[in-house]
Amino acid sequence: MAFRRVRARVDGDESAPSGRRGVSSVVVRIFGAFVLVGGLVMLPVVVFSGVVAVRRVIDGEERVDALDLTFLLFCARILVQSAVGLSLIVFGVLLLLDRRRHAAGWAYVLIVPTVLEGALTLSLEGVVPALAEPAVRLVVLIGVSIELDPGLIEERRLQRTLRRMDERDDYEKDVARGMVGRDDTGRGYIALDFFNIFWLFVIASVFGLALETVYRFVTSGTFEDRAGLLWGPFSPIYGCGAIVLTVILNRLWRSSPLLIFVVGAVVGGMFEYLVSWFMEVAFGITAWDYTGQWLSMGGRTSGKYMVFWGLLSVLWVKFLLPRTLFLINLIPWRVRYSLTVVCAVLMAIDIAMTLMAFDCWYGRMAGRTPDSPITDFFATHFNDDVMAHRFQTMHIDPSRSSRM
Repeated sequence: MAFRRVRARVDGDESAPSGRRGVSSVVVRIFGAFVLVGGLVMLPVVVFSGVVAVRRVIDGEERVDALDLTFLLFCARILVQSAVGLSLIVFGVLLLLDRRRHAAGWAYVLIVPTVLEGALTLSLEGVVPALAEPAVRLVVLIGVSIELDPGLIEERRLQRTLRRMDERDDYEKDVARGMVGRDDTGRGYIALDFFNIFWLFVIASVFGLALETVYRFVTSGTFEDRAGLLWGPFSPIYGCGAIVLTVILNRLWRSSPLLIFVVGAVVGGMFEYLVSWFMEVAFGITAWDYTGQWLSMGGRTSGKYMVFWGLLSVLWVKFLLPRTLFLINLIPWRVRYSLTVVCAVLMAIDIAMTLMAFDCWYGRMAGRTPDSPITDFFATHFNDDVMAHRFQTMHIDPSRSSRM
């Protein structure tokens, strides 16, 4: 009976017992109507822009090479935006029906193509106003995924507790120690919610930067500023890498170190390759080059660093992740949510300013004269010398990018 009451509240059943359901059904349905209209408008606009582009090529107004990177990225963006439009329609319908459990899951699904759309736009056009739409959509989707389904955690607990009784003792012990961020379903070690993921990103960005700085100093005898953002001791590649490894390896935390090593080496190598590729096609930036090393893959990753990723994965899952969760739980619960929101906003500002600084740096290296208040601001406060000093291992070659 308890499960039925939770299921009724989660699915938005009007016959559910009265009680706290979070956001009211009226608000959910109004929001769903806006989402549905947005999807219905976006889909034909994207399809029309794609048809216009194809017709310009057919009519000879534009000359493209089918294997040209810019053309391939443009086609990929059309496909991704079409998928986003269709997904928004489905998402809006679920919200109109007040199917919160399914809508919350669909919000997580939409985050992936939304991030991909922003990355493709950044690669093709740089930092432009068109980036605002996927950025705002991403913020909304994160908020929806957090707030839309207040009964989902309880439902999962009720469904899986009997199947995971062997791990309940471990979970209860961790709760007693204050490890409330554990995954109470027993499938993984840590709960993959926004708060845990954000602080994993922050902590890994700081400790990853410290680790790389010490490693470079020991191996080369020189100190290099390896930071990846304009402000603060953050290296976002380690933060994003920690999130990727956690999501992929979270369910393997009880597995053998050999399995974790192999999966981590492959995933880490792919991640490093894709990050290097994105930085090059978006900004013409070469942040590292492993050409000539064992199993080098275009200089973007190598066998040596895949082994490092594998070892780091074992160390992360078996040793560091539990202690990182312990650090997260040191944040007082009375201020955890407000502090997380403030820090997330500051981090978003830091990332946005860094991307704009990269874009203006790229423009100056490409020979474009600053012609707006924004480009003038970055040319004054973050000129070539400042950027080269802050990002000492990065080099820009505009000819290697895919800008339209």
